[in-house]
This record gives sequence, structure tokens and C-alpha cells, in this order.
Amino acid sequence: MARVFLDTNIFIDYVERKPSADRAELVSHKVFVSVLSVHILAYIYKYKVPTPKLKDLEKNFTLLPFNRIIFEKSRLGPTTDFEDNVQLNSAVEADCDFFLTLDRQLLKLKFFGKTRVVSSLSAD
Repeated sequence: MARVFLDTNIFIDYVERKPSADRAELVSHKVFVSVLSVHILAYIYKYKVPTPKLKDLEKNFTLLPFNRIIFEKSRLGPTTDFEDNVQLNSAVEADCDFFLTLDRQLLKLKFFGKTRVVSSLSAD
């Protein structure tokens, strides 16, 4: 079982855009998401609280905090995009094996720390 971090684009696809997409690929892994991604999802889809959608996320994902340590590391890099840095630093702090994203710029990194940046787990 691998530790897999979902970038915001993958997370939103999984929850809202393509709810059945790639679930089999993730089922045998421990899946992590930043609470920043949850915030972005709720903002984009205008979630009204209380909603069972947010409660269900706790069942399917390990939610990682956005805290001062992540903030301080993210303002320094590795990219010029602060939100991407929050995601990457969160994955590294959680000791994730994979960072799953569709972001072409992030995929160019190949690795951030020990975390491998990939677009799919099946090719690995």
C-alpha cells in the first residue's frame, strides 16, 4: 500500500467531475489531501454547510492541515506558484510516496524530496 497525495485537480475530479474515475487505482492505497484542496472544492462548487459531502471526505481521505510549517516552506518553493507549493510540501510532510497531478509544470519535477510526481499510478 502506497501513500498517495492528490493534487487539487485530481481531488476535484475524484469528488465532483468524474466521481467514478480512477477509484480502482486508489482503493488499495492510503490517500491524502490538503485541507486547502477541500477549501478550493467547497468554494468552486459553492457547498452550503452542513453538507454530507464534506463529512464523506473524512471517510475517504486523510486530510492534512495547512499550518505555519507548510506556509513557511511553501513561500520558499519549489515553484513560483504558492498553491502548488502548499500541495507539494504537504505531500512531503506526510511522507507520501506519490504526488498525483495533471499539472504539466509539476510533472516536470519528477520528484519533490522523496515524493514521486506522477500523472497515474498505473504507469509506475
